[in-house]
Amino acid sequence: MASSSCSLVCNQPPLTPAKTPTPSPTILILRTAGLILRPPPPFPHASLPLSRSILSLTPISVKQSLAPLRASPHQKYVYPEPIPEFADAETRKFKTELFKKLSKDRDNFGNDLDAVIDVCVEVFSNFLHNEYGGPGTLLVEPFTDMFVALKEKKLPGAPVAARASLLWAQNYVDHDWEVWNSKSPS
Repeated sequence: MASSSCSLVCNQPPLTPAKTPTPSPTILILRTAGLILRPPPPFPHASLPLSRSILSLTPISVKQSLAPLRASPHQKYVYPEPIPEFADAETRKFKTELFKKLSKDRDNFGNDLDAVIDVCVEVFSNFLHNEYGGPGTLLVEPFTDMFVALKEKKLPGAPVAARASLLWAQNYVDHDWEVWNSKSPS
């Protein structure tokens, strides 16, 4: 059963200090979920005080207020499926940009720079082909996977490579997706 609320409003004219109070009617309005109680409209020859008059009942949408409240069904947003052509193009761009970024730190990677980039590119490509469905679906897991894979292969600079990959993806992937889809015929 629906719960109802009740409020009482009292409208009484303010007293003025210069005059002695004259008896004036106090208007009480009782509001509930189904009814509004208020005094009847004034009659031309109303000589009875308000306290003796009969209150009128004005129903308000009883059907609506007594009906149980139901939440609308939660609608789940379904992200688009990954686009293989976008994943291929973005993987190429990622590889090029990651090589530029990490080659500045040759001392950290030594002769293993190409192997580090290959691991990062493989993980990122798998993510783009299997999971990325547009803005809102860029996850941190592929970048932690990169870090773990680099550590397992005992390649140098795992934290630097994973961080650089994540920062690049945050700055470009969602924007590139928007651009890609704005050019695609619908």
